[in-house]
Amino acid sequence: MKLTDILLEEHIIPDLQARGKQAVMMELCQALTRQRPDLSPERLMEVLQERERLGSTGIGDGIAIPHGKLPNLDDLQLAFGRSLAGVDFDSLDGKPAHLFFLVVAPENSAGVHLKALARISRLLKSHVVRRDLLQAKDAREIFGIIQAQDEEF
Repeated sequence: MKLTDILLEEHIIPDLQARGKQAVMMELCQALTRQRPDLSPERLMEVLQERERLGSTGIGDGIAIPHGKLPNLDDLQLAFGRSLAGVDFDSLDGKPAHLFFLVVAPENSAGVHLKALARISRLLKSHVVRRDLLQAKDAREIFGIIQAQDEEF
């Protein structure tokens, strides 16, 4: 599975307007649901908030990967957002998050869900990739960086 098989360029927000954790998640939910009228941003938020109560998905190094599972969802959904200013996401290292991947999986899809999270983690482990994503000029360039990295794995 490649990230670009599930990430659409239309689901990339190169300049998140949100300044808080909840607002970032809602902005990503709205980006994801624009082309999926069968999905409700409010329902997605409920699922993400449930997961956040277990512990922050702000993993450090400027990265957050809010994720959750939805019943009656047929396939994995992915969105990406970038905040140049940074957002307090209760990250493990206490630093603001700048790069966000939102992952929503079908309720009974542990394998696919975990593969996507692992792939995102591997992608963002590289300081060079994180830097390139922060310096990209638009959604198309961000998609291209992710696509190029997808080819290497």
